[in-house]
Amino acid sequence: MLRYLLFDLDNTLYPASTRMEDDILLRMGEYAASWLGTSLREAMELRKNRSADYGTTLEWLMGERGFRDPEAYFAAVHPEGEEYCIEADPALGSLLDSLPYPKSVFTNSPREHAERVLAKLGVADRFEAIYDIRFCGLRGKPRAESYRRVCEACGVRPEEAAFVDDLPRYVEGFVAVGGLGILVDELDRHADSALPRIRSLAELPGILASSA
Repeated sequence: MLRYLLFDLDNTLYPASTRMEDDILLRMGEYAASWLGTSLREAMELRKNRSADYGTTLEWLMGERGFRDPEAYFAAVHPEGEEYCIEADPALGSLLDSLPYPKSVFTNSPREHAERVLAKLGVADRFEAIYDIRFCGLRGKPRAESYRRVCEACGVRPEEAAFVDDLPRYVEGFVAVGGLGILVDELDRHADSALPRIRSLAELPGILASSA
């Protein structure tokens, strides 16, 4: 029986069309280029090819490149004011209110980024907690232990929770530990995915009802 909802943050609680992800990826690339001593283009290509074997760009840098200053990385990649492109979303608050389950955010970003985004959206009070990359010991999605740790903190088993995210491998990771995973695919990038798929969160109540 479904007892809890977990939501990814970026490109899930706000539309991918805001382009915030582009800004974040650029700052990641710039930081990696500076650390590695390469051009931005080389760093972006390395990040694309190698970080897929990890949960995050940070984990790749730490795992393969000897990087040891995650707080400096967070400060550079998620500066104050990064949320400039997001607008308040009263409809999102109403939608969340209509779902009769406790809710938390589970993100591979740091807490301060999640707090800024939720505040700008106007929905910070709809969530019981934020489980960020630090909570997971810097080893977040799609690692099985990260999903289990978050579910334990929420007081549920994975099979009693649904997790909503925009990246297939993160949703697949949650399904692998026994939970219900739902893919947000606003731009129809993953039409070949076998995962339950929605174009926007407005479709979430219906898919949860059909999965009950």
